[in-house]
Amino acid sequence: MQENNFDAREQTKRLAEKFILENNPTGWFEALYKEAEGDNEKIPWADLEPNRFLRAWAEKTNLQGNGRNALVVGCGLGDDARFLHDLNFNVTAFDISPTAIDWARRLHSGTDIKFVVADLFNAPNDWYQAFEFVLEVYTIQPLPLEIRPQVINAIANFTQFKGRLIVVTRGREDDEIPAELPWALSRRDLSQFDVNGLKQIDFTEMFGDEEEPIKRFVIEYEKN
Repeated sequence: MQENNFDAREQTKRLAEKFILENNPTGWFEALYKEAEGDNEKIPWADLEPNRFLRAWAEKTNLQGNGRNALVVGCGLGDDARFLHDLNFNVTAFDISPTAIDWARRLHSGTDIKFVVADLFNAPNDWYQAFEFVLEVYTIQPLPLEIRPQVINAIANFTQFKGRLIVVTRGREDDEIPAELPWALSRRDLSQFDVNGLKQIDFTEMFGDEEEPIKRFVIEYEKN
């Protein structure tokens, strides 16, 4: 998920803004995947490889699955789910878009990854505090600021006691106003995870290779 295609990003912003104005802040994901008609270049974050910042953090920390149950939030075409699978995690991955999930199943048909259509705000009851490892990459930042606390609360609920949560996001300072979608997260935004009993144990700041490099945060939490 590298966000490289400028035209795709602009089209995605227009589509998202349309749905948000219609008070349907998550409906645009299915519309985007359907309109792509199997062309991943029309999906700004779908490069058919793991997120580069996740991968760099995983290499730095020598991440190993060791058979742990993992959940990938908003998995899209499943590249990050496949990355965890290849690190020996037992992976469940979900997205609100049925088209994305069908696509991911085809791309990763040779694996035992469980791809599921699910809504973050209405997830299966048996997922509550059920996972040893939860991964969230770029799914908070495209959702409206006014529902950000609810989004964070929902993600936090998947992590079991002593489990780990990894968040990968665009970052900003607390006093910066996020001007446009995707709305980067600040440390103050991220403090909502603390409210949910998640203790920050690692915070890594990285920059992309854009003409004006964009800041990313990779944060590791433990559920207490």
